[in-house]
Amino acid sequence: MADRMTGIEVFVLAMRLGSLSAAARSMGMSAAMAAKHLDSLEGRLGATLVHRTTRRLSLTEAGAGYLDKAERIMVDLREAENEASSRAIAIEGLLRVSAPATFGVMHLAALVAEFGARQPGVTIELGLNDRYVDLLEERWDVAIRIGRLADSSLIARKLAKVRLTICAAPDYLARRGTPRTVEDLGLHNCLGYTLAPLVGGSSWAFGADGGTRVPIRGSLQANNGEALVNAARAGHGIVYAPRFMAATFIAAGELVELDFGMALLDLGAIYAVTHPTRRPAAKTRAWIDFLAERMPALAVGW
Repeated sequence: MADRMTGIEVFVLAMRLGSLSAAARSMGMSAAMAAKHLDSLEGRLGATLVHRTTRRLSLTEAGAGYLDKAERIMVDLREAENEASSRAIAIEGLLRVSAPATFGVMHLAALVAEFGARQPGVTIELGLNDRYVDLLEERWDVAIRIGRLADSSLIARKLAKVRLTICAAPDYLARRGTPRTVEDLGLHNCLGYTLAPLVGGSSWAFGADGGTRVPIRGSLQANNGEALVNAARAGHGIVYAPRFMAATFIAAGELVELDFGMALLDLGAIYAVTHPTRRPAAKTRAWIDFLAERMPALAVGW
């Protein structure tokens, strides 16, 4: 049974990471041994799962069907191990959490305090940065990602849905008028977010899939959403931002949401992600479970 599970793990990791050698490195074995485990798995199944060349791996029809089932087996096994070990392993130590800067300041920092009261043995190092961090290379235990996940090899847990909003200060709208259609945006000062081309640069995307692009222009672009929202509050222009950044100011009347009768871009969700080659420690599991419990209630107003 142990060899069978090793073969399944080699297969799943090889397809996630793109090569047998990468799977072998993550499991602490030689590439030749990883190949033997995959050969043994295919032999037991009586089917070829993977076409192997010197350059890449590709799934066979049988392999594509087996991969989904194999991944579920690994998830079920990981959850069973986590449940068993969490009862026996102390939840303590340094937990390194990476998160987007504005989201971390506005929402995550308060949750850190609450988590600390529940788990006094855990110390959290919160790294706030809008750039894309490499969990393994930079030694983060978990990262908070917002949007559509591009890296499918990461282990992700969805925490809450994210919505976008387009808004401006009442003072700005009184001076410049309220745009009624997306085409009207070309006549306004639109504040662009430089790290997300779909809501910055020279155009904004509309429709759930971003299929409609509307040219925009403006006198301010920034790589930080909070700066843009604050500029909008000050009457400088119109901002297209995640609603969790603006919800408090909308409720207070400092910003007014604009409705163009067209769906806004579907930004995706907030996720907690860990690296597939590093089994999450009890402290990491406890943190992610805590966020999954608390985040949906916080997101109701977003």
